[in-house]
Amino acid sequence: MDRVTAAGSQLPAYTPAVAEATREAYDRLAHVIPAIEWPVHAPYIAAINALKKQKNAVILAHNYMTPQIYHGVADFVGDSLQLAREAAKTDAKVIVQAGVHFMAETAKILSPDKTVLIPDPLAGCSLAASVTGADVRLLKQKYPGLPVVTYVNTSAEVKAESDICCTSSNAVAVVEDIARAWGVDQVIMIPDEYLAANVARQTAIRIIAWKGRCEVHERFTAAELRAYRASNPGIVILAHPECPPEVIDEADFAGSTAAMIGYVGTHRPARVVMVTECSMSDNVAAEYPDVEFVRPCNLCPHMKRITLEAILSALQNMEHEVTVDSTIASRARASVERMLAVTTRPARQAAA
Repeated sequence: MDRVTAAGSQLPAYTPAVAEATREAYDRLAHVIPAIEWPVHAPYIAAINALKKQKNAVILAHNYMTPQIYHGVADFVGDSLQLAREAAKTDAKVIVQAGVHFMAETAKILSPDKTVLIPDPLAGCSLAASVTGADVRLLKQKYPGLPVVTYVNTSAEVKAESDICCTSSNAVAVVEDIARAWGVDQVIMIPDEYLAANVARQTAIRIIAWKGRCEVHERFTAAELRAYRASNPGIVILAHPECPPEVIDEADFAGSTAAMIGYVGTHRPARVVMVTECSMSDNVAAEYPDVEFVRPCNLCPHMKRITLEAILSALQNMEHEVTVDSTIASRARASVERMLAVTTRPARQAAA
């Protein structure tokens, strides 16, 4: 018997055909999603994957998506920059951004001729909300002659007012490159004050920071990490550079979401904790079942607005299209492209 989604559309029941269509996905997820839950997810996964083919669409899923999205329906997975780059390369006509709003904007900036959808338009970001284009203009007035390095976790308007963008994985290289190009020994770096502080410790370039913070990463503490070590002897701790510097000091490795995944794949620690949004541990655990994950759980409420049901509704109804004013998009694209000229890192294709 069919079920009715919140959007009012019919969703096939969990039939033998649906089970077969989603068998490979469940094989990857069997040790992170209980068998009793799979009949809830599988009909959505089967329906979404069929609809993608009909509409020539791809789904870009951030590393913080839930496992059923990340491993079940995503065509490409990665951090925000990796996904935006893949959006620009794809031949698909429709891009569904399984992530937050600034990511969908960035995809649209780099893919102006494609239709970009976000399953929930309220999926925001505390960092992106912490700074505006007007703030950047005031900073440039206060510090004339200094370049503005802007984290990709920002709105298109802010990117348009900036000189170059960066990610957590390439921030040091970007800061040093723009300082050299401008002939200066200090730069403005917005909006994450902790990322800026962690970058400042890795370069001789002086950093003028903004007071933005990620509501997920700012909650981690050094004491919390010491408690993980005390209760889990031999554990390896990986931390995101949006965490406070004292947290980074307690970690064994600090890097972007992509870098943390790469660390696990390369080093295969027996036991590991990822100090970041907690869905990522589930996603990586599905790829590396031989590694034991201790899971802190600081959820991003914005990322969790993206669900299988919302993705299906977006595709069925072609709803929540993301647009960017052409003038803003052109200026923002220049900032992103300057970053891409400094360093590149390809997105990982989702497992087939």
